Amino acid sequence: MSSANRNPNALPVYVQIAELLIRDIAAGRLIDGERLPPERDLAAELKVSVGTLRKSLAELKKKGMLERIQGSGNYVRETGTQNSVYAMFRLELPEGGGLPRADILSVDHLKKPADLPRFGSSDMGSRVRRMRYLNDTIIAVEEIWLDESAGLIDRQLLSDSLYRYYQHQLGFWITRAEDRVSLRMLPDWTPPDFTRSAGETVGYIERFSWSEKTEPVEFSKTWFDPDRATYVQRLK
Repeated sequence: MSSANRNPNALPVYVQIAELLIRDIAAGRLIDGERLPPERDLAAELKVSVGTLRKSLAELKKKGMLERIQGSGNYVRETGTQNSVYAMFRLELPEGGGLPRADILSVDHLKKPADLPRFGSSDMGSRVRRMRYLNDTIIAVEEIWLDESAGLIDRQLLSDSLYRYYQHQLGFWITRAEDRVSLRMLPDWTPPDFTRSAGETVGYIERFSWSEKTEPVEFSKTWFDPDRATYVQRLK
């Protein structure tokens, strides 16, 4: 967890650890009924204090994903990731899981360009450009547009999880999304420290996201390095 707090609005460390464990459960790296390592060993592996780890485990227990058996230890109870702030984040490391985080490149309030697909009810929106990581591995660049009718994005308050920001700062949540996965060339604004150069062909995801409204309120584009991340959709 050495660089997970570079964003001043990053999730609290205990929440980050809880989310990492949830994604490991979803990826099958931790299976239903598996006993977790002793708390001191697991805390050392994750480079956090035992107190922080216990707060993380308490979060999993509240979500019904962990059972503590007195005198025996902590056992995984796989119940899905519906309570995760990254429940809709479909990119994982090749071996599965990984904690998502992001470097914010820019946040702007703009008129929607003519080549942007139709969504929302306004011709204005907030545009966020970010570089995405899983743990400390750079995996993707993305551009997210939020329709002005849903609110304006304040860069100073933005956290690693946009969906959490929507809930806590704008008062709505994303209830469903539609993804279209293909190949596309990296945009000209791709940061020089990304794994590939602008113009190279990589994996590509377009997503429309809905709140409680009929029209989608968000449209996003994600370009990901297929050597470093895999798109995963689990059906249950």
